[in-house]
Amino acid sequence: MELIVDRYNSTSTHTDGLLFINKKFECFTLEDEFREVKVKGKTRIPDGTYRIELRTEGGFHNSYLNKYGADFHKGMLWVKEVPGFEYILIHTGNTDEDTAGCLLVASTADKDKAFIGASVGAYKTFYPKVLEALKKAEAVYITYKTR
Repeated sequence: MELIVDRYNSTSTHTDGLLFINKKFECFTLEDEFREVKVKGKTRIPDGTYRIELRTEGGFHNSYLNKYGADFHKGMLWVKEVPGFEYILIHTGNTDEDTAGCLLVASTADKDKAFIGASVGAYKTFYPKVLEALKKAEAVYITYKTR
């Protein structure tokens, strides 16, 4: 499975994007801003292609397990082997305050207000698609591209 994040708007406070699964639009994204020098928890990851695996430990995993239940949640979507970054996840949220370098997904976007909406709904649609590929032992990659 191939995921692409098309970063179409980059400001001094955040980055807006479009997420595609196998070249089909899936949802909107929001990340932290670009920085020449990384600031922990306040910098988006570099453009590139990374593997996604499940992370079945940690605070986010436990929180999502409680929030969504064990039938739905099998682990956080973990963007692996990002140089200089650890534990980059794909999760819900609405503003850059909800991310620490992670990728937020949502159904609506307002780039002028640095806000994405209906995040839980987008996550509930997006997550099972990626989970299904991972359960089949299919390689899942995500590519981040900035316009």
